[in-house]
Amino acid sequence: MIWDPQHECMEREQMQALQLQRLQQVVARVYDRVPFYRQLFDERGVRPEDVRSLADLASLPFTTKDALRENYPYGLFAVPMQQIVRLHASSGTTGKPTVVGYTRADLHTWAELVARMVTQAGVTSGDIAQITFGYGLFTGAFGLHYGLEKVGAAIVPASVGNTEKQITLMQDFGTTVLVGTPSYALHLAEVARGMGVDPVALPVRLGLFGAEAWTEEMRRELEAAWGIKATDNYGLSEIIGPGVAGECGHCPGWMHISEDHFLAEVIDPHTGQPLGLEQEGELVITTLTKEALPLIRYRTKDITVLTAQPCACGRTTLRMRKVSGRSDDMLIVSGVNVFPSQIESVLMSIEGIAPHYQIILGKKGYLDYIEVQVELTEEAFTGQFRDLEELERRIKTRLQSVLSIGPRVRLLEPHSIERSQGKARRVIDLRRP
Repeated sequence: MIWDPQHECMEREQMQALQLQRLQQVVARVYDRVPFYRQLFDERGVRPEDVRSLADLASLPFTTKDALRENYPYGLFAVPMQQIVRLHASSGTTGKPTVVGYTRADLHTWAELVARMVTQAGVTSGDIAQITFGYGLFTGAFGLHYGLEKVGAAIVPASVGNTEKQITLMQDFGTTVLVGTPSYALHLAEVARGMGVDPVALPVRLGLFGAEAWTEEMRRELEAAWGIKATDNYGLSEIIGPGVAGECGHCPGWMHISEDHFLAEVIDPHTGQPLGLEQEGELVITTLTKEALPLIRYRTKDITVLTAQPCACGRTTLRMRKVSGRSDDMLIVSGVNVFPSQIESVLMSIEGIAPHYQIILGKKGYLDYIEVQVELTEEAFTGQFRDLEELERRIKTRLQSVLSIGPRVRLLEPHSIERSQGKARRVIDLRRP
């Protein structure tokens, strides 16, 4: 099923004409109403009337998360506060939080986009969706809530935590769709088994997972643990929240972008120069319809690829590859670039390892080291020390072949790594003061 065939199946020429019209409108609006953008455009020597084609997008300046922090809380809003009906914000763990405002029209758009996204994934009005994101300033729970509700699904707003109760709710309410982070979904399955409940025997048939990067190997872990179809979706609070892009049933690993609302491009993260389709780089998004907080060329820091290859589902929008990492969470270990997703891909492909791990970075003297701590499954404890030695050797060898550096590997007993009810903390960098 396609929620909005008019826009999801629009011909490319028609879509690009709509994008240009909306781009010109949003550029004029921020120039007139947002002092930050007026100054930025003036410094760049660019005026709204200079945008005559989509190619002119490259002449516009970038927006970064620092701009939102420096204009905290409302400095980038393009409407007066009387028109703001909702506020969300990031956690602010690395500085001031980034504040996001919504008008009534923005909330309507948001619900429509999430309805589009969850329909792509396979949600119907007959589903019962249990949301395990935390309800609060984080956009995930409310975004999925209203979009799923619009589709007609019944919502179980369980929020995060009370894990045993979550399992009871699934049993009692007949939950068919699980919404949350992939790491918490794995924790839920683990707790269920500890309660004597087989997750596969529950009525859950579909998972909508987001808010943290996860690999295809993690998808297989999730699908095996729950007996479900696990789907990925993409969004970020600064842009709107969930609903920017999502997978359909025909192209796992690739997500359809709602191009009528978001103009996507990929750039070289080092030079800022635009790259073409099928080239890997940093995703940059311009909002085309946001009223309260329109953003021009927002640098997401997410590494992906865009493709215009046709999809069997019939949608004609550009697709973005599942995010492989971030340009700002790339780990540099003794001069070598390492992404946590590379490590996860290796670990999830080795039998005997549970889907729980941490990456520890440190220094010994002047030299960096990386230690990968992994939990073993119950079955991996055979009582034979040589079996553990062989498993450790296999992990080291596989990691070194992928990372081009030799990591330390530490095998841990099951349940040794602290479980997270939100985003999993995968990396601990002891080199930082």
